[in-house]
Amino acid sequence: MKLINIIKSIGAGIACLLMTTSCDVEPTFYSQVVPDTFYTSQDAVWQRFNRPFTHWRWYVGHNAPRWMLQELGTDEFCLPTRGSDWYNGAVYQKFHHQEYSEDMAFIETGWTNFAMGIALSWDALEDLENVDFDALGFEPGTRESMLNQQKTLIASFYLDGLDFFGGVPLYTTTQSEVLGRSSDVETFNFIENLLKEALPELPAKETLGGMETGTPNQAVAASLLARLYFNAEPYIGKSMYSEAAQICQDIIDGKYGKYALDPDWTNIFGFDNETSTEIIWSVPSENAKLETDGTYWSYMVHYNYKNYLGGLEGSGSNNGIGLIPSRDPMGNLYTYKLGGAYEKFEDTDVRKQPYVYLGGGKYRGMFISGLLVNPLNPDWTCTGSREYRGQVITMRDQVAYFAKVGTADYPTLESLPSTIAHAEENSCIRVTKRSPRPNQDEKNRKFDPDVPIIRLAEIYYTLAECKMRLGDSETAAQLINTVRRRYFEGGADPNPVMAASLDKYRMLDEWQVEFLAEGRRRTDLIRWDAYVTENWWDKPANNNRNLHRYPIHYSLIGANNLLEQNPGYGGN
Repeated sequence: MKLINIIKSIGAGIACLLMTTSCDVEPTFYSQVVPDTFYTSQDAVWQRFNRPFTHWRWYVGHNAPRWMLQELGTDEFCLPTRGSDWYNGAVYQKFHHQEYSEDMAFIETGWTNFAMGIALSWDALEDLENVDFDALGFEPGTRESMLNQQKTLIASFYLDGLDFFGGVPLYTTTQSEVLGRSSDVETFNFIENLLKEALPELPAKETLGGMETGTPNQAVAASLLARLYFNAEPYIGKSMYSEAAQICQDIIDGKYGKYALDPDWTNIFGFDNETSTEIIWSVPSENAKLETDGTYWSYMVHYNYKNYLGGLEGSGSNNGIGLIPSRDPMGNLYTYKLGGAYEKFEDTDVRKQPYVYLGGGKYRGMFISGLLVNPLNPDWTCTGSREYRGQVITMRDQVAYFAKVGTADYPTLESLPSTIAHAEENSCIRVTKRSPRPNQDEKNRKFDPDVPIIRLAEIYYTLAECKMRLGDSETAAQLINTVRRRYFEGGADPNPVMAASLDKYRMLDEWQVEFLAEGRRRTDLIRWDAYVTENWWDKPANNNRNLHRYPIHYSLIGANNLLEQNPGYGGN
């Protein structure tokens, strides 16, 4: 039962493993369960291979905590207290103010979910190593590909652990005893070695626009290695921008498979995006089969937004998360250098429109904003449930309790506070980027969009930032503008990146506009040393770089006393 030791050591719960492991309805019993008696068909081997990927799919494509750890507490998203909703012991207010503590539940989940993935992947890898692939009639190279896809998956889980928490326990087998945490450098090197070992044994994508299935290929491993090197400075205090740049250039040049920027951004996130030329790695999703909504639909949209979609079944929401506001209660733009994502989009950007489903898998716009009357079906409206019950909602790029203007506490508009604790049901613009929804008349298309995890635009932007940091701002600007022009009719970008003015803040703005809501903002801010040193709406700078790592939840340390708390927490 060494697998259970790994789970305990890294911090996951045994019950989770038992609940998520599936079996046939009519079981076959064996006196021993070993590869020779259990894996007697190709189907059985594929089932064993796929088990860790079902966890990965849930973890990165459906489970909210991982996304929240990257987006809340940054200058992109907040979960404000909306009247009597979403106070939750002030946990989201504290998170917005970066007041992290060892008892926060989704910080615990952030650890246990990557840990469970590691345990499941090593367990599958060890079983697969003992399968006679030749006897079962597999094509030559299948064994090597399967084993190295598991190693790539393990590396991706460990990369999350390093990013969120720093050094973590490192395992190469389920037969190990319980371990304590390794150092940041040891964890970095471990991930690097896994990816370097796996990469040459993985398949490469041979067809441009070929269907993505969620399993790693060479470009996935190369992209993960580029991410590792790109963030080496905050991870281990070592600059590796040249190394990251070379990998990115190789990916763009086709060394690890055939990919191309997609000229239509809705192809990347839309209903048939499994064949987008830009997607390198994605979570598969299909209506009534492998359904996922990109982790945040139920948190993001208004309670009654389904009615804007013609009463779309199964699309209720808790009306929580929204973009950090660009404007104060008087309508004036905030002057913070960071945040205010909605106003960072140019007005002529095709994404900066209210979301409208056009039919046949086509849609326009990325935001839930303004008066929520469907322009194609004016009877379809989103009406209020709290302060504006029965009224058509106007979604504001502001946070304030406007319904209280004229009361004794807030006699004038100027008297309204704008903080994470003072929102109402229509506060904050919302985003529908991942997992866009159809209307009710095409309800069976719901959940058809896959969830992109790595796409070629990230490689362009990573290369651009590396070039910028290495003194070649001209090439950096060209790379970013190559991506930007697809968002403007005829490529007429009104505000292209200029080499002479490309600085830290423009680079962070470009990352924000291109990758808004894709679950990476915290990492980008930390890489630029802006996470704790910059101000944005209702979040003053605190300059506490210990916050670059989340605390280890007290329950995990209680389960494994070899785990040491991160500096700045629990008396450390």
